[in-house]
Amino acid sequence: MSSLVLPVPSVASSLEGYVQTVNRFPILTQEKEVALARRYRNEGDLDAARELVLSHLRVVVAIARGYLGYGLPQADLVQEGNIGLMKAVKRFDPERGVRLVSYAVHWVRAEIHEYILRNWRIVKVATTKAQRKLFFNLRSLKSSLASLGREDAKAIAKQLGVKPEEVVEMETRLAGRDIALEPAGDDEEDGYAPIAYLAADDAEPGHVLEHEETARLRSAGLETALAGLDARSRRIVEARWLNEKEPATLHDLAAEFGVSAERIRQIEAKALARMKGVIARQMA
Repeated sequence: MSSLVLPVPSVASSLEGYVQTVNRFPILTQEKEVALARRYRNEGDLDAARELVLSHLRVVVAIARGYLGYGLPQADLVQEGNIGLMKAVKRFDPERGVRLVSYAVHWVRAEIHEYILRNWRIVKVATTKAQRKLFFNLRSLKSSLASLGREDAKAIAKQLGVKPEEVVEMETRLAGRDIALEPAGDDEEDGYAPIAYLAADDAEPGHVLEHEETARLRSAGLETALAGLDARSRRIVEARWLNEKEPATLHDLAAEFGVSAERIRQIEAKALARMKGVIARQMA
C-alpha cells in the first residue's frame, strides 16, 4: 500500500473540542499495539492503522504545544504533526520491541519542523487589543527614530496607560526584522543560524530509533554479562565501574576480600574481558 490516508478528527472548527475528542480515545496496551501493527503490516488493515493513529493523537497535541513560540497557529501545528504520526504508523515495525509512541515522536517533530521552516516569522507585531493600540500610537509619539530612553518610555507609557516595559518591548518589535532560518549562500557563521538550533543533525527518526535500539541491546548485554560472573568478580566490577557516586579503589576491595590489590586487578581484568565477549555476542 503506497500511502496511509485515514480519517481523523478535524481540528479546523474548534481546537478545544478537538483536544477533548482525542483525549477520549483509549491508550493502547503494548500487546494490543503490537497486534494492531502486525495486522496493518501483514494484511494492510486500515482499521488497525486508524486505531493506532487515533490512540496517539493526544501525543501530537502535547508535542505541538512546545512550538507555540514561533507564532504559528496551534491547529496547523497539530495538523502537520498528525501527518508525521501517520507516517510513523506506516513505517512502524512491531518486532523491534519499541513502543509506537517512542518511535512516532520523532516523526511528529520532524513534520512540525518542516512546517516551521516553510512558514516561520520571528514575531507577530500586535496580537492583543492593548498591543494594537500601542503599535499604532508608539511611532507617532516618538520624537525621533532614535531608541527610547528610560524617561521617554515612562512618559509614553503614562500617556497610553501601559507599562514602560511594554513600550520598550513594542519598540523592539517595530525595529526588528524577519530572520531567515537558513543562511543564504556560504556564510562562515552558518552555525549561528536559527536552523542550527531547531533540530539536531542526528534527529532523523531512523537514526534515533537505531541509537535507542543499540542502547537497549547494550543494557541487556551488560545485565547478561554481569549475571555470568561469580559473586566476587561481579562485586568488584560493580564497585569499580558501576558505582557513579564513589567508585571503590583496588585497595578498598583488597581489604574487603583479604587479598592483595594486584590480585583484585587481575580478577577485574579477567571479568571485564569475559563481559566484553558476552556483550559483543549480544550485539552481533
